[in-house]
Amino acid sequence: MNDQPSNWVRAEPGVPVIRNVNWGGLRTLYIKEVRRFFKVQLQTIWAPAITTLLYLVIFTVALGRSGRMVTLEGTAFHFADFLAPGLIVMGMLNNAFANSSFSLLVGKIQGNIVDYLMPPLSTGELIAALVGAAMTRAVLVGCAVFVAMQLWPGVHVMPVHLGAVLWFGLMGSAMLAFFGVLTSIWAEKFDHAAAVTNFIVTPLSLLSGTFYTIESLAPAFRAVSHANPFFYVISGFRYGFLGVADSPVLLGGGVLLAINLVLWALCYGLLRTGWKLKS
Repeated sequence: MNDQPSNWVRAEPGVPVIRNVNWGGLRTLYIKEVRRFFKVQLQTIWAPAITTLLYLVIFTVALGRSGRMVTLEGTAFHFADFLAPGLIVMGMLNNAFANSSFSLLVGKIQGNIVDYLMPPLSTGELIAALVGAAMTRAVLVGCAVFVAMQLWPGVHVMPVHLGAVLWFGLMGSAMLAFFGVLTSIWAEKFDHAAAVTNFIVTPLSLLSGTFYTIESLAPAFRAVSHANPFFYVISGFRYGFLGVADSPVLLGGGVLLAINLVLWALCYGLLRTGWKLKS
């Protein structure tokens, strides 16, 4: 990757010069990444949407048929309505990570990582394209799950605070996209990325309060939940649909913003130095 900013190009009179942001290169890489996962959309969009919907079907059939209610901040909700927002954003998080953790890793394994490092793109532009494509996949999966849930009887999922839905959905997707980029930089084979998915991402997403309220947990486990960044994504996103949350919404939004800034800085530093990317 070029260590110099995008306006480094010097050209003869009459030859275009790249100044400030290389919008053409950024757009090209973003479109390439989007087309890569869109060519196999049955696997990258629809399959995750169906899998997430199956969680809803199984849990509502097993636990919701008796009219089970969940109390959140003193307000009772049907179990299916409580569960649906968490499942939507959980699908978004998992697929944002899956997309961004693949690009650089497959380049290293196939030996064509130079296609990412040599074009006249700055470090920030490369990160923006990779993270933007991962967030696009996350949004598409989230929209597919949302539409499918409208057809499932007994589920009433409709935003009441659209700003919270957008903020926590996008901030959560960006967090996992940055983490995926870090994973693809560190990993040397697909087993490494799979280990991060199986031992970090999946446990954190399942233990984030998607299927339960933290009010029902013992104090020690409640403290552990507050240390899980996925919890703030789930809680804030659910607030956008139900109007109540397990934690202060502004605190959760601030925590996610701070985490994303730290992850961006890590991605920027590692990509700029070429750690595990350049020989």
